[in-house]
Amino acid sequence: MKKFINDPKDFVNEFLEGVALASGGTLKYEPKYHLIYRADMPNKDKVTIIQGSGSGHEPAHTMIVGKGMLDGACPGDVFAGPPVEFVTETSRLLNSPKGILHIVNNYTGDRTAWDMGRELAEADGMKIGTLLVNDDVAVKDSTWTVGRRGVAGNFFVIKAVGAASEEGASLEELLRIGNKVIANVRTMGIALSSCTPPVRGTPLFEIADDEMEVGIGIHGEPGRQRTKLVPASKIVDILLDAVVPDLPFNSGDEVALMINGLGGTPISELYLLYGDAHKKLEKQGIKIFRSYVNEYCTSLEMAGASLTLCKVDEELKRLFLAPAEVSIRVF
Repeated sequence: MKKFINDPKDFVNEFLEGVALASGGTLKYEPKYHLIYRADMPNKDKVTIIQGSGSGHEPAHTMIVGKGMLDGACPGDVFAGPPVEFVTETSRLLNSPKGILHIVNNYTGDRTAWDMGRELAEADGMKIGTLLVNDDVAVKDSTWTVGRRGVAGNFFVIKAVGAASEEGASLEELLRIGNKVIANVRTMGIALSSCTPPVRGTPLFEIADDEMEVGIGIHGEPGRQRTKLVPASKIVDILLDAVVPDLPFNSGDEVALMINGLGGTPISELYLLYGDAHKKLEKQGIKIFRSYVNEYCTSLEMAGASLTLCKVDEELKRLFLAPAEVSIRVF
């Protein structure tokens, strides 16, 4: 294992501290709960939006805390959902009179922690709403889930409700908007390599140099099948053939198209995949409203990518285009 680490057990705390220090004072860090949160939160005039899955998926979710996105993120250790205490204490620290929105990816550990955390928070008199993200079309039930997994489509949920929250929307309105995104977003990914969690020190799974895992989970869960590696154009066909019919997306639809890197794929390769997907969707009469090409929800250093489509209407287009400020800066 070759990684920039000190003690593997301190990996999460140390990188989270780095995120906070790099923010220039816009973020605060509470190490006791792995909590990264906006320095101007809580705010009595807006619903607080919180998420926390396992670490190892950066920039999700700690690096997308900021105005117009998440107000706080309390991840667990690498590929592990947060403890219940993280959920309850984060909710208490960021409680708003307008309520709190929990965004939860559909994994058993995450759901257990957030369900229990919600019960404890509500017992303390807090107003809580929950969105359950399950955009992965690859498998119905996986190693860690009952039902579909929540993966990169989570970004569109956060973007829409984050923008609406800045406008002063109520908790009930955020639930409506978030569930509309969830109903219209679909994802599937392909992995070319494994990844190595720091504490584990060995790869999560073995895959040959000439193989790919179709429908991989972001924690290394098996997908639909393992096959021989094929050219990029065929990979795009595999992803579109799974994603497009699922909603289904039809000729005349407008969509946001995301090509998300899993951590170890060069950005040039992601744009190659995007270009192919863009042209193939246009041939089907599906119009690209906006492109998203980068790393949004990764799996440490795994080589691979996922493709996400989100069908949009005028409301979602406006919310997706609303300004947002997060800690990741290009210049």
